[in-house]
Amino acid sequence: MIRLGVNIDHIATIRNARGEPFPSVIEAALVAETNGADLITVHLREDRRHIKDDDVFLLRQTLKTQLNLEMAATQEMLEIALEVRPDFVCLVPEKRQELTTEGGLDVINNFNHIANIIKTLHDNKIWTSIFIDPDSTQITAAREANAYAIEIHTGKYAQAKNNYSSTEEFFRIKDMAELADSLELIVNAGHGLNYHNVQPIARLPQMHELNIGYAIIAQSVFAGLPNAVSKMKQLMLMLE
Repeated sequence: MIRLGVNIDHIATIRNARGEPFPSVIEAALVAETNGADLITVHLREDRRHIKDDDVFLLRQTLKTQLNLEMAATQEMLEIALEVRPDFVCLVPEKRQELTTEGGLDVINNFNHIANIIKTLHDNKIWTSIFIDPDSTQITAAREANAYAIEIHTGKYAQAKNNYSSTEEFFRIKDMAELADSLELIVNAGHGLNYHNVQPIARLPQMHELNIGYAIIAQSVFAGLPNAVSKMKQLMLMLE
């Protein structure tokens, strides 16, 4: 059964906007997992623009499901991950000026560094995935770097301006999911997925997990977080 990872970064964005202790990241995580989330995803960015170090440590102590820590492949983040010991780490590219992650990690041109970080995390029983574009050479490199899983970047699919582009991007993701599965990589996906475009991706037989944040948090403004999470899970399971 496909898993839903709820990214709660933007609960922290709202909290930080006024420097208040609310809305609570911890409460949001507990509400999400009570209403269908199989794991909680957070991105601890270098500039700490939303999630803070304390959030990650408190989530590790509080969650009843699992914690997926998105992080840049840096020594600072590696040391934090080894201290927190999340269930999963997802290595992502990061640029200070970007609004959100803009593409997949370049495994090929950073191969030795990424492979060494993955080895260190796996040696400490932290299963590690790579956020990656739907590109065969990058996926093959992820396998060679001994990643446990990949998370296919679905941004171009989600942001397609017409049906032709959307279909083209969907079949690219489909083909790459099949390739990754043939290489014995766990296949996850995320970025830009919402209530209108999630089902084709969720239907892919290789798809193990979708990580979705912004759409769920935005919908919760109108429907409440419990309803926003449960609605997304129902769509993924084709119950609606």
